[in-house]
Amino acid sequence: MTQATQSQQRGIQITETALQQVKSLQQSQGKELCLRVGVRQGGCSGMSYTMDFENLSNVREDDEVFDYDGFKVVSDRRSLLYLYGLVLDYSNAMIGGGFQFTNPNANQTCGCGKSFSA
Repeated sequence: MTQATQSQQRGIQITETALQQVKSLQQSQGKELCLRVGVRQGGCSGMSYTMDFENLSNVREDDEVFDYDGFKVVSDRRSLLYLYGLVLDYSNAMIGGGFQFTNPNANQTCGCGKSFSA
């Protein structure tokens, strides 16, 4: 895992590699968007990670917003209960590549790394 960016004091951390990847994906959308990270019920282990771009105008007053060099990562407070301290990384490996979640709150993680139990 690459080292997380400087905003390591709280919430969701994102590595420089992941930040570069989401900025690249955001630019290909042609709009200024933020990244919403959350959880939902389901998946192999009981809860699944969610991650998608969203218009900045959809950010709610009670959302937590983390700024990474002008790029916003957003999470609702309910999800943040399960995600606090999460490190989002990215790998371009041919096998097992893509976005990876390292969650200190997870008691169990499924083999694909996209769901967990807390």
